[in-house]
Amino acid sequence: MRARPVHRWRVFGAMMVTVAAAAATILVANQAQAATIDKAAYYVLVSRHSGKAIDVNGASTSDGAGILQWTRTDGNNQQWQFVDSGSGYYRLRARHSGKVIDINGASVANGANVIQRTDTGATSQQFRVMDTTSGYVKLINRNSGKALDVWGWSTADGARISQYTDTGGDNQQWQLIKLGGGPSDVLSQVHTAGRVKANGSTVQYSWPGIYFEGRIRGTGVGIVLNDPAADYLVQVDGVTVSTLVTPGQTTHWVNGLSNADHTVRLVKRNESAWSTSEFGGFVAAAGGAILTKPTARSRQIEFIGDSLTAGYGNTSTSRDCTGDQVNRTTNTDIGYGALTARRLSADYQVNAFSGKGMVRNYNGGDPGNHYRAYYDRALLNVAGDVWNPGTWRPHLVVVYLGTNDFSTAINPGEPWTPDSLAAAYRTAYGDFLQKLRTRYGAGTTIVAVGANPFAGHVQQVVQERTSAGDSRVRYWFLDGNGLDLLGCHWHYSSRDHQLISDRLSTFIGTLSLNW
Repeated sequence: MRARPVHRWRVFGAMMVTVAAAAATILVANQAQAATIDKAAYYVLVSRHSGKAIDVNGASTSDGAGILQWTRTDGNNQQWQFVDSGSGYYRLRARHSGKVIDINGASVANGANVIQRTDTGATSQQFRVMDTTSGYVKLINRNSGKALDVWGWSTADGARISQYTDTGGDNQQWQLIKLGGGPSDVLSQVHTAGRVKANGSTVQYSWPGIYFEGRIRGTGVGIVLNDPAADYLVQVDGVTVSTLVTPGQTTHWVNGLSNADHTVRLVKRNESAWSTSEFGGFVAAAGGAILTKPTARSRQIEFIGDSLTAGYGNTSTSRDCTGDQVNRTTNTDIGYGALTARRLSADYQVNAFSGKGMVRNYNGGDPGNHYRAYYDRALLNVAGDVWNPGTWRPHLVVVYLGTNDFSTAINPGEPWTPDSLAAAYRTAYGDFLQKLRTRYGAGTTIVAVGANPFAGHVQQVVQERTSAGDSRVRYWFLDGNGLDLLGCHWHYSSRDHQLISDRLSTFIGTLSLNW
């Protein structure tokens, strides 16, 4: 297998959060005609037969480099611009090299090699885009009258693209996937409630528990990712079919599905605050299709917290864990937040950051960079980043911060006494609740969670808010009875998260929520 160079990652567009106008997604042409081609855009050309993309071998920029098929990455060497040659013909220009697809030696023979070459405008570099009844297109060379063809009906990476007499076979049919310039393409194809940001034809994100939901028809689905740090769950029709560990830049395929309609859900299962994750949407296998995205749920809940909310090490079989073991055993998707939201049929965010406190981090570390310094960001490792809430207006916000402020003794050199720390915590907590109220409005209910040893401080803050007229701030004491704390480093186990979700859901049932 040839080595694949690292390219600037551009993936097909497909939707993630409802953002209006200019953004990025993969527009799958249903009836791709020459008249419908956007000459300013770039396209990925995917074989109906193999589900793989037309690719310049090794991302070469040299004349004569071979054109072949390869698993779709949406790298620049798989992106093609249609340059108008007149009379209904186009030259296909590679984004990475600026060179065009050409029939080697202007051959008219079946099986002639297809290469890239400097654009001369020769007829051997010109192709007519011809519709088929299936919504795919054929690419007919002007010089030879023959079609671009996957040689030998191969489904393998590296199989060459040739020309051959037009037979109408699936190995001569191509799906034109238009790459956009922002996230509305991704968001037009998938539903998410998470904090995501546009990055060309992908979306980026950092917080744990972010999920993307889509619908496909066919026997397989590809998940386009660029993430060297986080782990993921892939769920089809409600069943987890794959766990991806730091997948890197890839299109992960789930094949062997029944030829029917399916729901697909991708979940970021752990924390990676030091890195930025990228998602480029879902891809249908050959012969399949991306369907309209799932409808957003009418209810919205936001969970704010630290490692206890993130699900830190909750699937571990030991309290003693290395850093890598923490990463592998953290599953936010079965944390109390996700469990509660699913029980209540709500969309949700889990905006949790391990080790962070309201004013003081765990054991006094990283002073000044407390939770509130990161809350406004979508990308946690990008200083100054600001997330736009858009249509996110949660009916309920659950705040559970304080464990890191008070769980360890104050160290020499820290600017606190026990009393001044408590006072600063209460002041910051009150200011944070006001920030949430200003952002989300009077209709949002805020639940402030108290647990030992800081429960009294939280209760005092809530009393001050309610005395000032904010009746939609409520206090909830998290009863720790029966929790086994068998997760990494004495964190909640998956069983504990279920118990907490049960208790929290019961409390939420007593609230008068605007849903």
